Amino acid sequence: MVGRAAPAGKDVRAVFFDLYGTLVDIRTDESSPEAWTALCGAIAGLDPDSPYRTADDVRDAFECAMELRRPASAGEDYEPDMLPAYRALVPGLSGSRRDKAARELAWTFRKASTRMIGLYPGAIDMLRRLGASGRRVALVSNAQACYTRPELDMLGLTPLFDQVVISSEMAVRKPSPAIFRGALEAVGLADDPDRALMVGNDARCDILGAAGAGIAGVYMRTAISPQDDPPVCDRAVLSLDGPDYAALMEWLNIPVH
Repeated sequence: MVGRAAPAGKDVRAVFFDLYGTLVDIRTDESSPEAWTALCGAIAGLDPDSPYRTADDVRDAFECAMELRRPASAGEDYEPDMLPAYRALVPGLSGSRRDKAARELAWTFRKASTRMIGLYPGAIDMLRRLGASGRRVALVSNAQACYTRPELDMLGLTPLFDQVVISSEMAVRKPSPAIFRGALEAVGLADDPDRALMVGNDARCDILGAAGAGIAGVYMRTAISPQDDPPVCDRAVLSLDGPDYAALMEWLNIPVH
């Protein structure tokens, strides 16, 4: 555990968390032929008139739909929403049926492309203690909502967050300060970024990005942090070796037991 001069933990009124690599350990393979085959089968079950007959057909159509929906003005931190591309895969459906089918397809693909997923030990207890301390708890994640929201439900995390900010719903991803400013506004701290804290496992996206919005950061170096990330992030108020929630709670002056 390494620390430096920082805002007093007791003064933090809201804690923002990254998800994957910070609270959740996950391994996915979106290039997996099995995942695209599963998606193709699901499409056939939902829309018998679908023109897509093979996994390659589906992948080509999906990638084309994503490209067609990318704004010409999209910047480096633009985050697309994949759900409309899933909706495009069932042209024989309409209205609410099509919307429901798109979410089912997205979840089918996510499950088929996920090799493992699980909470880091102590994550739920830590989030509960943070909430009980009176602090606001928010998720700020670079992710696809059509994948992440079902996973939050599946892992029992949804009720533990006061706010959930996902890049695909904001059309912007970390490290852009814009997504952090959105999170600050969501928790009522738009004018007090120094009362918020960001916790994440990516030095550039989580710590430097948050700093761009005036938010201090706690860096957790985990197995799925970027390989070129340092063991200690100089811009973080605290650097931790792995998901050391006890050290985080100690810094925040919250009793662990």
